[in-house]
Amino acid sequence: MSTNTSYRQPWIRNYLYDAAFILCPPFIALLIVWLMPARFKYSDAMPLVGWCILILFVDVAHVYSTLYNTYFDKGRFARRKTLFIVTPVVCYLVGAALCLSGWLIFWRALAYLAVFHFIRQQYGFMRLYMRNDAQQKWFIFIDTLAIYAATVYPIIYWHCTPSRNFNWFINKDFIIEEAQNVKVAAFYIYLAILLVYVIKEMIVSIANQLVNLPKNLIILGTFISWYFGIVYFNGDMAFTLLNTVSHGIPYMALVWIGLKKQTGPGKINNAKKWSLAAKWYGLAIFLGSLFLFAYIEEGFWDGFVWRDHAGVFSFFNHLPQVNDNVLLALLVPLLSLPQSTHYVLDGFIWRKKYS
Repeated sequence: MSTNTSYRQPWIRNYLYDAAFILCPPFIALLIVWLMPARFKYSDAMPLVGWCILILFVDVAHVYSTLYNTYFDKGRFARRKTLFIVTPVVCYLVGAALCLSGWLIFWRALAYLAVFHFIRQQYGFMRLYMRNDAQQKWFIFIDTLAIYAATVYPIIYWHCTPSRNFNWFINKDFIIEEAQNVKVAAFYIYLAILLVYVIKEMIVSIANQLVNLPKNLIILGTFISWYFGIVYFNGDMAFTLLNTVSHGIPYMALVWIGLKKQTGPGKINNAKKWSLAAKWYGLAIFLGSLFLFAYIEEGFWDGFVWRDHAGVFSFFNHLPQVNDNVLLALLVPLLSLPQSTHYVLDGFIWRKKYS
């Protein structure tokens, strides 16, 4: 904690909210993984309840929270109409072209886009938490190196280690080939950056008599979730828990902060659209809508394509499974459109000029 009484920690909302929903999820996820049976840490075992909670109600659901920052916000939509209309059209056309070129090509492109999105979110949170810091440029550069090392090294390790029991979307969506020398070199660079960051933080803390607590926790949490989820453990459940909880819950929490700000005291209510956010039941409606959208999307996926969870999506069992390659090339990018649009728009909507 800071010993400089004039310094205020740069919380996004407040220390309790930030700690519970943005900073602590990776630490809580790691604790849960550590307590799980070994088969969930080192195999491809994924219980149905785990899939429903982590994939359906966290990973897929968080994608739809973007709607509240874009298409459901009349003011922002009016200002950025071209961006919001063109983006899904382009995503669909590019996705269809990739599917027609090859099923694996499409999923590989989507996987790498997703990885980029996940990495940039951690960078974005770090920048939010250092927004009040008056640091030298090379200090900021070290922070940037640290957050990218925390995310990029585990991805390099994954690419150089064929024996992972998990994937991002489908089997072989990453280009993976055993490369021990690359893996070792990346590890030493990773350690060096971590060491430089720790030394820098010690220098800054001693010189200024303060510690930016949330910034250090977001960086530490990123190191923990990515290293243990991808490198240390080798289980689908462990990877999914650390990956989705550390990404999806903070994202939804950040969107919810935005909704609360729109309806706070003295704020102009956007055509009273978000008046529910000011009520006690607003959060239930917010999360309930995300869960509903996620369930419907995954229901169509299961009915038309995967047929993996018929018991969960019994209402969609009557849908015909699509096997024709051309129809799949048109359908799959449509079903994945919420994800691809989310990945692309997320690179714009958090910038000040797009607010």
